[in-house]
Amino acid sequence: MNYAAIKKNDIANGPGVRVSLFVSGCRHHCRGCFNREAWDFSYGQLFTQGTIEELLSALAPSYVAGLSLLGGEPLEPENQAPLLSLARQFKARFPEKTLWCYTGFSFEADLLSLSVGGPEILREFLSYIDVLVDGRFMEEKKDLSLIFRGSSNQNIIDVPKSLEAGRMILLEGTWRRTMGNGDISGS
Repeated sequence: MNYAAIKKNDIANGPGVRVSLFVSGCRHHCRGCFNREAWDFSYGQLFTQGTIEELLSALAPSYVAGLSLLGGEPLEPENQAPLLSLARQFKARFPEKTLWCYTGFSFEADLLSLSVGGPEILREFLSYIDVLVDGRFMEEKKDLSLIFRGSSNQNIIDVPKSLEAGRMILLEGTWRRTMGNGDISGS
């Protein structure tokens, strides 16, 4: 697997300061995608154990809330096993920090049915994800007032509750950007 970028102080892809990994490779090819260069599976740099160590080191400060996985497409079959290794190590070292994942796949149609990639790998990978933002970006549903998603068709999903229920459970709370200082909070 290759990755396109690492952002070590990201405030756009989940609550608080986060470390974000943008993986390479995506077959969705959404019209209006902000990261078209990452569609190519060979774009960027090779993802290695050294990359995982760099990410874990960046996640160590107490002010970092967690890790966000974006793309490209983190849940492309080719990307699942390397990201599962990252997720295992991340949760072992930082069980109190959250793992967010952004995907163009549908949680209910594609992921709950384990129809994307290897079922065992996907099942375990999902067990480490706290929040999943699902659905393809749809340019005609783009809404700049949304927080943590680009178009109104996308869902912000509480993955542990959803896996337990066997159906999609949206993350509780109304996400908003507070006026004045740009802080992000949930209530």
